[in-house]
Amino acid sequence: MSQNKSKILAAVGGLVGTAVSLPTAAWIVYSKLFINHNLPLPDAIPAAKAQFNSEAAGTINYYYDKSGKGRPLLLIHSVNAAASAYEMRPLFEHYRGTRPVYALDLPGYGFSDRADRTYTAELFEQAIIDLVKNEIGEPVDAVALSLGSEFLARAALAEPDLFRSMTLISPSGFNAQGKGRATQRVSANESSDTAYKWLAFPLWGQALYDLIATRRSIKFFLEKSFYGPIADGFVDYGYLTSHQPGAANVPLYFVSGRLFTPGVKTAVYEKVTVPSLIIYDEDFFVRFDTLPDLVENKANWQAVRIEPTRGLPHWERLPEVVETLNHFWQAA
Repeated sequence: MSQNKSKILAAVGGLVGTAVSLPTAAWIVYSKLFINHNLPLPDAIPAAKAQFNSEAAGTINYYYDKSGKGRPLLLIHSVNAAASAYEMRPLFEHYRGTRPVYALDLPGYGFSDRADRTYTAELFEQAIIDLVKNEIGEPVDAVALSLGSEFLARAALAEPDLFRSMTLISPSGFNAQGKGRATQRVSANESSDTAYKWLAFPLWGQALYDLIATRRSIKFFLEKSFYGPIADGFVDYGYLTSHQPGAANVPLYFVSGRLFTPGVKTAVYEKVTVPSLIIYDEDFFVRFDTLPDLVENKANWQAVRIEPTRGLPHWERLPEVVETLNHFWQAA
């Protein structure tokens, strides 16, 4: 095995964490015969939901509450093994009734199309644009989480008139070169295609995903995102949404690094012109090495640290996040 491929597999192995480097034959059989991949899935948010067809991404589902007045608020969740609109639920529930609120299921998640197709950052970008342009119909304040921030920023760069402002919570893309989690290092090394082919190999792709979508694994990773106890219901919903037909498709692209935009800070973030806010603190999954440089050199960017948090401040410090958002929107 070449030295380069060995490094790729070592990086990918780090993503599985406490699991194993390769699923055993017994686990592959167990995954195929005994794990239910079609569990009943309740709504992530107790609200009305609708669907529309995106030419790029297929059927897109979103939750909404239009009872409030003013500028619409769009909420965009992250990308991981068990991601969903559930991640943005505290903000949806806080703002519903005071302004129109929308929360989408990104392609491959929730009630959106989970087809076995090629997933790219461009596809997620276009899904966001299509929702704002074709369903909401007017400029929005948008809030995105983690890797969802890269997709939102790409959309705001491509179609700035659709976005009045954007807020990125614990965004990816600010790690120094050679730093960051294995997914980002693989992407930066342009090794993601090789990693994906290995991870998604038909014999063990589903079984490998099932290893990182167990309740124990979901709980392990959520513990990395909460400073205090995990919020009630988070693990349970994560398990349900990760056990749906096609649920493995996007996560396997994610862990291979194929959904990250290489050099996103200079290629995207620095070119965005809409008013932009970053909310952050410590985060196990992303770093903020180059964030000060962006804020110092780009007048439309600002950053607020809300501590102590570890990636999900809107779950643990909702009042401070709301105050920060309201101040930002009023100034913008």
